[in-house]
Amino acid sequence: MLRGVLGKTFRLVGYTIQYGCIAHCAFEYVGGVVMCSGPSMEPTIQNSDVVFAENLSRHFYGIQRGDIVIAKSPSDPKSNICKRVIGLEGDKILTNSPSDFFKSHSYVPTGHVWLEGDNLQNSTDSRYYGPIPYGLIRGRIFFKGGPRLSLLFSLQIKELTKKKNPASFYQLYTFT
Repeated sequence: MLRGVLGKTFRLVGYTIQYGCIAHCAFEYVGGVVMCSGPSMEPTIQNSDVVFAENLSRHFYGIQRGDIVIAKSPSDPKSNICKRVIGLEGDKILTNSPSDFFKSHSYVPTGHVWLEGDNLQNSTDSRYYGPIPYGLIRGRIFFKGGPRLSLLFSLQIKELTKKKNPASFYQLYTFT
């Protein structure tokens, strides 16, 4: 009897580890669903828009100018940012920040990218913290859901919050 209980317990632990590894690989290498918040990418991505991100581009250096990416914030590693790629390594970028009266040039060093929000007046981006290392890019947005999809995910988030259920089938990020 004890042997049967131990066997079932070990099988359960084994399956849990296997499915955990599969889920980790899926979210790390394939992609996931992301809810964006903040005004920095308006009007392209509105506050609370749901987008789909793929992570394969970052692993194969497939990020190009004009792509919208998710990256770890250089100023706060616990948060993610959603910005547009303006420059790749070796590019010369014309920059101006709200505090500058004159425009200046910046060069993107090897292994870095230059990111800016579409709403320049309301975006903290590479104009403030400089080019970011390519390794901070988490994924590339390839599809934006409409307002109905955003509403659906907002309702599901409220339900999960009510139930205190940490398990969900999508990743939830907060962007600035």
